[in-house]
Amino acid sequence: MSATSDLASTEANPRRWVALGVIAIAQLMVVLDATVVNIALPSAQRALDIGDADRQWVITAYTLAFGGLLLLGGRIADYWGRKRTFIVGALGFAAASALGGLAQNGPMLFGARALQGAFGALLAPASLALLTVLFTEARERAKAFAVYGAIAGGGSAVGLLLGGVLTEYANWRWCLLVNIPIAIAVLVLAVPLVPESKAQGNTKYDIPGAVVVTLGLVALVYGFNEAAKPDEGWGSPLTLSCIIGGLLLLAIFVLIEKRVSNPLLPLRIVQDRNRAGAYITSLLVGAGLFGAFLFLILYLQNVLGYTPLKAGFASLPVTVGVLISATLASNLLPRIGPKPLMVVGPILAAVGMFWLRWIDLDTSFWGHLMPAQVLLGLGLGFTFVPLSSLALIGVPEHDAGAASAALNATQQVGGSLGTALLNTIATTAIAAYVADHVPTSPQDGERIGLLAQINGYSAAFTWASALIIVAAVVSAVMIKAHREDLPTGPAAAHVG
Repeated sequence: MSATSDLASTEANPRRWVALGVIAIAQLMVVLDATVVNIALPSAQRALDIGDADRQWVITAYTLAFGGLLLLGGRIADYWGRKRTFIVGALGFAAASALGGLAQNGPMLFGARALQGAFGALLAPASLALLTVLFTEARERAKAFAVYGAIAGGGSAVGLLLGGVLTEYANWRWCLLVNIPIAIAVLVLAVPLVPESKAQGNTKYDIPGAVVVTLGLVALVYGFNEAAKPDEGWGSPLTLSCIIGGLLLLAIFVLIEKRVSNPLLPLRIVQDRNRAGAYITSLLVGAGLFGAFLFLILYLQNVLGYTPLKAGFASLPVTVGVLISATLASNLLPRIGPKPLMVVGPILAAVGMFWLRWIDLDTSFWGHLMPAQVLLGLGLGFTFVPLSSLALIGVPEHDAGAASAALNATQQVGGSLGTALLNTIATTAIAAYVADHVPTSPQDGERIGLLAQINGYSAAFTWASALIIVAAVVSAVMIKAHREDLPTGPAAAHVG
C-alpha cells in the first residue's frame, strides 16, 4: 500500500507504540474468530439444526468474504483513510458478531459470518497500512511487525482455548459475542490514539473486479456444497452450472483486470514465476489446511466425545509445531533460500495430515493425534515463513501492499474452496458407508454411525494431504529464487 506520502508527518509520532497496542488488539479479534468458531461449530450445528452438507458455510462464508474483498479493502483503506477504515471495520465486525451470536437459524449465522468477513477485509489491511505509516525507521518497524506477527501466529491458539472455555462454560454464542467488548475497547482507544493518513494519487476503485471475483468464488463453493447433497450430487444441473459459472466469472475477472486502469489485482504481480508459485502454494495449502482443521474438531467432539475445552487443548499441538518451525525457518531462510523450505514444509505437513487419516473409535491422543499434529504444524511453519518473502521478490514499493494482500487472499480463498470440497468428500463417504452397512440393533446402529463419520473424516484428511503434496510439487517446479533474491528492509514489512 502506498504510504510514502505520509511518512514525514508521522515519523516521530509520540503515540506510535500505544497505537500499536490498539491495532494488535483489533488484529487479535480477527485472528481469534476463525479458531473460536471452529471449536463452537459442533454445538452451533446441533442448536440451529444445521445439516452436514451446509455446516461448512459457518467457515466458508467468513473466509470467502474476507478473501474475496481483501484487495478492495486495502484500496479503500489507502484512499478513504486508514484510521477511518479501521474504525468502520471494527464497528462493523462487532455488529456482525452480535448478529451471529443472536442467530436463530443457519442462514442467519451464515450471513453474519459473511458480514464479519467483509468488515475483517477492511480491518486487516487498514491495520497493516497504519503500522507501515506509524513506524518509518527500519528497526522500529521490524519490532512493530514482529509484535503484529506474534499476535497473528499466537491468536489461533488463544482462539482454540477461548472457544473451548466459552462453549463449555457459557454458550457457543459467546464465541461470537465476545468480539463486542473487544471492538468497543478498540474504538474507544483508536479515536484519540491512532492518527489518520491517506495515500495520494489515483483513488479509483475496481468495483467490477471485486464483485465478479467474489461472485465467482461463491458460485464455486455453492457448487461444491450442492454436490454434497444426496438429491443433487456432482452430476446435477445445479451443481455443474454453479461450478462452470464460477469458473467463467473468474475468467471474466482476469479480463477485467487486464483492461481497467486501476486493477484490484495488477496482473504484473502474478506474472513473476516465483510469486505465482508462492500464490499457488498458498492456495493449495490453505485448501488442505482449513478443511482438515474442521474435521479434526468434529472428530474430537463427535467421535471421541471430547468436551469443547478438551478439544481446544487437543488442537494445540499444531500451533506448537508452527511456532517451532517458524523460528527455525526464520534463521534458515537467509542461509539456504526459500526453495528447500518450500518443498520440505509441505511434504512434512502432508505426512502429518495423512497420518490423521488412520483415526479410529479409540485413537490415542499421545500416541497418534499429538505427533501427527506436531508434524503438520512443523510443515506449515516451514512453508508460511518463506511464502511471505517470496510474495515480495522484485515487487516495486507501490505494489507491495497489493502483493502481500494477494498472498493473504489466496490462503483465504483456498480455505474456502478446500473446506467446501472436503466437506463434500466427507459427507459423500459418510453416506456411502451408512448405505453399505445395515445395523442389526440400536447399539450397532450407533456404532455404524460413528464409523461412518470416521470414514468421512479419513477421506477428508487423505484428500487434504494430496492437496498439500501438490503444493510441494508446485514449489519444486516453479520457485527458482535464491537467498540473494529475497527482499530486505522496509518493503518486507508490508507482509503481515
